[in-house]
Amino acid sequence: MIKKQKKAMNILQTKNLTLSLNGIKILDDLSIDIWEGHVHALVGPNGAGKSTLAFTIMGLQGYRNIQGDVIYQGKSINDADLDERARKGITLAWQEPARFEGLKVKDYLRVSSRDKEKKTLEQVLNQVGLDPENYLNRAVDKTLSGGERKKIELASILAMKPKIALLDEPDSGIDVESLEKIFEAVKILKKEGTTVILITHSEAVLEQAEHAFLICCGALQRKGTVDKINRYFGEKCIPCDHKNRPEETNSGGES
Repeated sequence: MIKKQKKAMNILQTKNLTLSLNGIKILDDLSIDIWEGHVHALVGPNGAGKSTLAFTIMGLQGYRNIQGDVIYQGKSINDADLDERARKGITLAWQEPARFEGLKVKDYLRVSSRDKEKKTLEQVLNQVGLDPENYLNRAVDKTLSGGERKKIELASILAMKPKIALLDEPDSGIDVESLEKIFEAVKILKKEGTTVILITHSEAVLEQAEHAFLICCGALQRKGTVDKINRYFGEKCIPCDHKNRPEETNSGGES
């Protein structure tokens, strides 16, 4: 007898999600379903609304005056603030990680870690390619590069073991060798039961996912397999000058 495959369960949904900022509609009637235990990608060009969607899911200040619903484990969390969503197991790794003057890496990791033992802190640093001997007593400040801070932030998420991890542009500021460690960390999160959402406009990052959503101008354009979305994104989106694309700056424009 052939066993039926177990149907994937939705851990997170957005239902007709609409958000305007400064009079501009950034999210436009956006509905997506995130399957529990899978690696998903939110892909789209600069200015598509990807990070805004992540901030809205996380419940950040300034991103809560929404129409529609954010549904987590079958219940609306529209009224839940950032701290409550974090306690429920939702976390966000920023495109540009924060600095914490005077706070050592070991203490930063202990804040989020379920297991406060030194061996656990050493393990998660090793998993992102950082030597614990060289980093545990470093300060999370300007002496660390953006890439180092990004890896330390990801190490904190590995220690946290959240139910959902939103990773905003995980390749930003990362060299090719370090990027492989980031991809390995994504695999570890999945193996340990975390649902991962990669926010990206990089084809290399998109290829780490199992399922993808293509977003432009805050609306869902396509969803499906990574190959299908990657092909459409490369052929149709990259040459397209969409209306919400941010203006170029000397630093290369926004993500």
